[in-house]
Order: sequence, then structure tokens, then C-alpha cells
Amino acid sequence: MTQPAFNSSQVTVFFVLGGPGAGKGTQCARLVQDFDFVHLSAGDLLRAEQVREGSQYGEMIRTCIREGTIVPSEVTVGLLKNAMAAAIAEKAGAGWADGKGRFLVDGFPRKMDQAEMFEEQVCPASMVLFFDTTEEVMLARLLERGKTSGREDDNVESIKKRFRTYKEQTMPVIEHYEKANKVAQIDSSQSIEEVHKHASAVVNKIFGL
Repeated sequence: MTQPAFNSSQVTVFFVLGGPGAGKGTQCARLVQDFDFVHLSAGDLLRAEQVREGSQYGEMIRTCIREGTIVPSEVTVGLLKNAMAAAIAEKAGAGWADGKGRFLVDGFPRKMDQAEMFEEQVCPASMVLFFDTTEEVMLARLLERGKTSGREDDNVESIKKRFRTYKEQTMPVIEHYEKANKVAQIDSSQSIEEVHKHASAVVNKIFGL
């Protein structure tokens, strides 16, 4: 049995889940300012890896992103583990001394085997922040973002595929963590300020602040 790379008594991991366009990135940026988290977006790590010179995974990641499907777990989990180790080695300050760390892992795990592999190999999660809103709200936000984001998956066809993948594969992950009493569900159709207030209260509780 392999030991996780990080000890959950020292390293705190919040999974941040919600459909495409639920506001995860916006809220993570706020929580980073409040609590000195390192924000790791699984999607950003994958997008960076696909253009990294010499990457053995670039073409496969590109295809998955275009098709709205999920990249194999070992690739995503490996990228997250490396990014966490680098942050723990580099960062200083409260919450980061002596091998400690606190992470928002955004847009992950997107399916059950990712969750299992991460908990076995990297670190058990303390909590899932689940930003929940309607597909109508998410679609409108993503199409608006697509005007300026330059992301090739911010178009109606890719968005519909992403919604389908999310429903079929990510919702069971949220249900799994709900059974373990590890999900904080936050209505993200409210204003950014309101959503931030709710998310901060959840984090405060976990850190006992």
C-alpha cells in the first residue's frame, strides 16, 4: 500500500467543484487573498502541459479538451502532485512553515477514479466546496467569457459536451463526498460578494478561525 505524498495533518486540500462557468476561478482568487492558499487549477495545469515543449502528453490533452472528455487520471494527478510539492518548497508565511501547506484544487476531481487516486497517492481532501447553479447561468457566463478568453472550449458545442461530462462523471464524485459529510454546497448564482461570504465561512470553520 503506497503512502500519500503529503500528510493531511500538515497539508490541507479543498477540492473546488461545480459545473463549467459556476464561478470557481473567481471565488478561488478571493479565497487565496483571504487565507493564503495556493490555487491549483487542474485545467490550467493541463493547458500549460499541452504546450510545454517536449511534453509526451500534449497531443492527448489537446484532443480531450477539444472533445470535452476527461484526461487520464494519472496525468492530472501527477501534475497536481508536482505543483503541490513545488509550492510547499517555495512558499513561506503562516500556514506554510515546516512542510505545511493549504491548497484549493479547482475543477478536480472530475470523476471517481481521479478522487481515489489523488487520495491514495497525494493527500486526502478536507472538504469539497461545491459551487452550484443552473446550466442557463453557466452557459451565459461561458459564452460571455468566450468573447475574450481565447479558450477553444468556450463555444456552445464544447460547452454542451462539458455539461454532459460533468453530469455523468462529476456529480457522482460530489455524491460520494456528501456521504462522508465533506461537501459544502454554495449557491453560486448569487452575487460574487454573497458567494464569497459563504465560501469564506466554510473555510474559517475548517481552519477553526
